[in-house]
Amino acid sequence: MPRYLLTRVLYAIPVIWLVVSLVFLLIHIVPGDPIAQMLGEGAPAADLAAARHAYGLDLPLSQQYFNYWKGVLHGNLGLSLRYNQSVSKLLAQRYPYTLQLTVAALLVAIALSIPAGVRSARRRNDWNDRAISVVSLFGLSFPNFALGPILILLFSIKLGWLPVSGSGSFANLVLPAITMGSALAAILTRMVRTSMLEELSQDYIRTARAKGVSESVVVYRHALRNAMIPVITVLGLQFGALLAGAIVTEKIFSWPGIGRLTIDAISNRDYYVVQGCILAIGLTYVAVNFLTDLVYSVLNPRIRQ
Repeated sequence: MPRYLLTRVLYAIPVIWLVVSLVFLLIHIVPGDPIAQMLGEGAPAADLAAARHAYGLDLPLSQQYFNYWKGVLHGNLGLSLRYNQSVSKLLAQRYPYTLQLTVAALLVAIALSIPAGVRSARRRNDWNDRAISVVSLFGLSFPNFALGPILILLFSIKLGWLPVSGSGSFANLVLPAITMGSALAAILTRMVRTSMLEELSQDYIRTARAKGVSESVVVYRHALRNAMIPVITVLGLQFGALLAGAIVTEKIFSWPGIGRLTIDAISNRDYYVVQGCILAIGLTYVAVNFLTDLVYSVLNPRIRQ
């Protein structure tokens, strides 16, 4: 097990380096001057030069790249051009909101997909199965940027049950979590159905039924437990998709997470904030996939070999 964990950690290091390096290069290639945008187009040349020097943007690109990684290794992600405060402090303020929203969306997806997938597998080819398949297809086809405004119009404006935007209470979390979790629920439902159908056709299931074991025990204790192994892998992979989806969802619902911070930083060409946000998202994605591999290796010991 220690050798397996070490291997996974070593695989993660070049991934993080590549992601951050690409973001660093791409954001510097995009035309435009962040200092001119910060001070205004009519700012004196002396002020522009002084600001560039203060933020280290007058150095060669290779030197900026070296300095950035030097700061990252020392826990210094730079100073925001717009907010004039540490990027680390900004991320510390915003990251818990994004993590809260992503976990809530994940719970929504699991709560919807597992019962639906199991029922679809147990009622194969009847009206339950077909109805769940249609709903799943609809969920896959409906993007977050369209579902979010519709939920706001229905539950916030028309019915008045939930707040339109903001944070601070459970009610504020409901609509964004449903918006993000619905597409993942559709994916997981089809995955659970396929995996359950495979497990329900195995010999050990027929043996359990022949011994007189109740159907609920056969389905939920035996079949579902083994069917969840590939589903857990999909959950880990889709967690990164949820983080990416949070960028759009947070903007729609004015949720104060790093997704919304990223969009604002891109529009303001706030180099250090964009790099810090992508680094945080990348590290989270790698950490979740590492934990997924760990759980998968526990459930399926053959993976460690």
